[in-house]
Amino acid sequence: MSVQKPEVKQTNIELSSTEIGGLWGIYLQEGMTICFLTYLRHHLQDGQIVPLADEALKISQGRVARIKKFFLDENFPIPAGFSEGDVNLAAPPLFHDTFTLSFIYMMNRLGMINLGFTASNNVRLDVLDFFTECIHTTTEMFGKAVRMMLEKGIYDRPPKMNYPQNVEYVQADSFLDGLFGSKRPLNAIELSEIFFNIERNYFSVILTLGFAQVMEDKKLKNLFLKGKKISEQQIELFNKLLQQVSLLGTVPISMEVTDSTVSPFSDKFIASMIHILNSVDILLISHALSLSMRVDLAAHYTKIIAKVMAYAKDTFDLMVENKWLEQPPLATNRNKLLQS
Repeated sequence: MSVQKPEVKQTNIELSSTEIGGLWGIYLQEGMTICFLTYLRHHLQDGQIVPLADEALKISQGRVARIKKFFLDENFPIPAGFSEGDVNLAAPPLFHDTFTLSFIYMMNRLGMINLGFTASNNVRLDVLDFFTECIHTTTEMFGKAVRMMLEKGIYDRPPKMNYPQNVEYVQADSFLDGLFGSKRPLNAIELSEIFFNIERNYFSVILTLGFAQVMEDKKLKNLFLKGKKISEQQIELFNKLLQQVSLLGTVPISMEVTDSTVSPFSDKFIASMIHILNSVDILLISHALSLSMRVDLAAHYTKIIAKVMAYAKDTFDLMVENKWLEQPPLATNRNKLLQS
């Protein structure tokens, strides 16, 4: 006999700071996704990818509409975000068709992580239900993208490893060693983090290469080339770690960037996209650091975090200088009020 859950009514409950932050952040990210996918879809020729791109675009548009309603119902200012003015559909294609599939895959992969964090910080039931639904549709889209990539032969699978014969326990402190002398083999968790860091950085290389190629502003061009170099350095490092344990490093299928030099997006949009990806990069490298038990891996991740944070600061400063960075909602400045 099933037990019926009691109905919980929530009326006249204002959004909390975590709910405001979650909705505000997702609103900007989904608005950015709409702009990027609209451009990719405009030039897309692959009939197999078209329905998936249409579905992804429809999902993002629906989420923006839902969040906008939350804010309107609360008399909360709608974020400026991004609009049609940030996209130039007349620009030639900057990426080949398969990048549209890669973009859908990566955005939903990162979306599952981000939405999990966001949903766990919400307790107002209508907002929690919204984020729960977002997690479900994001997971579905991720699965569809993976299946299509496998069908097309463009998914680089993670390294294989032999199954252990039995359960074992760590016997010595040498399990943590790695700076000097012999190193133990990488474990499954460490391999997973290394592989997906390589994959994510290949995606970043493609983006920053494309953006630098069409950028006229020298400061921005140099910023994107610097980001490309940081990603390439990470790829080289992680591939070397795999090769040291006789595992093949991953290689890109193609660079997926055309020869176009006409920018399809506003400078603000491009810089904002890099700004958001920097935040994600810091989060995921920190996650990899927390799971790595070899001292040399921890040292590598610590250095990478410092380098990415410095790059993120450069991006932040440039956006502030150009008045492109929309400020998240702030708590009331009580000290200022008391001094007035």
